[in-house]
Amino acid sequence: MAKHNLIIGGGPAATNALETIREFDADAAITLICDEPTHSRMALPYWLAGKIPEKHTHTGDDAYFQKLNVTVRIGERVDRVDPVKNSVMLSGGDTLNFDNLLIATGSSPVSPPIPGKDLSGVQPMWSLAHTQSVLDATAGMEKPRVVLVGAGFIGFIVLNAMFKRQWELSVVERESQVLPRMLDADAAAGVADYLTSQGVGIHTGTSVTEIKDDGGAKLVQLENGTSLPADIVILATGIKTNLELIDGSGITTDQGILVNDRMQSNFENIYAAGDIAQGPDLYGDQNAIHAIQTTAVDHGRVAGANMAGQDVRYPGSLLMNIADVCGLQCASFGNWNDPQAEVMTVNNTRQHIYRKFLWTEDQLTGAIFTGDAKDVGMLTDIGMIKGILQTQTSLGNWKEYLRDNPFDVRRAYIGAGVAQKLVGTTLTGRPARPRQFHFGGNKPAASVGPAHTAFVSTKAD
Repeated sequence: MAKHNLIIGGGPAATNALETIREFDADAAITLICDEPTHSRMALPYWLAGKIPEKHTHTGDDAYFQKLNVTVRIGERVDRVDPVKNSVMLSGGDTLNFDNLLIATGSSPVSPPIPGKDLSGVQPMWSLAHTQSVLDATAGMEKPRVVLVGAGFIGFIVLNAMFKRQWELSVVERESQVLPRMLDADAAAGVADYLTSQGVGIHTGTSVTEIKDDGGAKLVQLENGTSLPADIVILATGIKTNLELIDGSGITTDQGILVNDRMQSNFENIYAAGDIAQGPDLYGDQNAIHAIQTTAVDHGRVAGANMAGQDVRYPGSLLMNIADVCGLQCASFGNWNDPQAEVMTVNNTRQHIYRKFLWTEDQLTGAIFTGDAKDVGMLTDIGMIKGILQTQTSLGNWKEYLRDNPFDVRRAYIGAGVAQKLVGTTLTGRPARPRQFHFGGNKPAASVGPAHTAFVSTKAD
C-alpha cells in the first residue's frame, strides 16, 4: 500500500521535497498544506522593485500539482501535530493522518517592543500580503520616504528593492555596523560609506525609541535624539521559527526542530526542513539553523528522498549570504568571523573592494567579499569559493598563490581539483533536476551573453 506523505509549508523546502518524493516513488500519496500560495520569498523584492508581477513569485499552480499528483490544501493551517496518532489537526477542524510528515513551516518576523509599531504604514516585509501592503501604501507617491529598522540581510534585500525605485531611504541599526551577522567591521564600514555616497541615510549604534503619527506620515524617534520622517517604516529586526504547531507534541526542539543527517526529528517518520530545521552544519560541531534558500532546497531534497525510502545523508549546510546592496555585491561564507583563523585581507576603501580569506592550515574555512559586480559576480569568484568550501578541499601550495593573487581564484579552484570533486558529487545519489514548475508552462530560454562567450565557446577565433 502506498505511503501517505504529508508536507506542511509552501516554500522551497516543501516544493523540493515533494518533487524528490515523486522522483523516487511514482505511487506515493502526497498532500501539501500551506496557508499561503506556494511562492519564493526571495522573489518578493523583485516584485517590490517592479521587475516582475506578483504572479511570478509563485512556485506552483493547479497544473503543476496535478502533473505531480499532489493533493493541495492552500489557505489552510495546521494547528497541532500528534506524533503518537500520526495525525495533524487543521484550523478548520479536519484531522489528517500520515505515514511520513515533513514540517517546513519556516519562520516569521520578530515584532520589536517599539511604541507605535502598530501604526498604519509600520510593518515587516516578509509575505505576499506585506509586499502588497507596501505597494498599496506608496501608490501615487513620487518619492516615498522609508525608514528600515534593522540593517541585517533581510533588511538590505528590501533596501535594494526600494533603492531601485529611487525611494528616499534611511536605515537604523542598533549594533555598531550594518550587516553585523554577515560582514566584519572593516567590510561593513566600506558598505556604509558606499551607501552614504548613494544617498542612503545610515544610523548605526542607536535604536528606535518610538514611532509617532505625524499627520498621516510617521516620525521615527531615535535613541541618539535624531528624528526621521517617514511614509513607510519597515521592521526587519529578526526572525523566529514557526514552532507553535508542535507545542506539547514531544518533538525535540532547541531554536528549531532538531534533526539528524537524514532530516529526521526524534520521531523517525517526522522530518523537518528549511528555516525551522536545526540540522547539520558543515563547518560547525553543533546543529544550526541556516535560514537561507540554498539550505532549504538541500533540506527538502534530502528529506524527500528519505521519505521515499532512500537512505540519503546530508553532509551539512554551508552558511552563506549573498546580497546586492544598491549595486555593491556583498557575500560571506562559512566561518567568516572565526577569531582563531589565519586571515588574508585586501581592502581598497576608495573602490569599496574588500576580500578576506580565513584559513585553518591549508583549508579555506571562511570568506568575505564586497565589490563591484564585475569583480565579484562576473568572475564567478563567489561561486568558486563556495565550491572550495563545500568540498572542504585542502589547497596545499595554492594557499600561498592566493596570498599573492587574491583576485585569481579560478586558477586555485581548478588546480586543486575542486571542479572534478563537484562533478562527481550528488546530494541524493542522482544528478539534480531542474524544478518542474515554469510559470505558464513556459520553459526559460538560455543564451550565452558576450561576457561569457570566451568561457563556453569551443571554437578558436
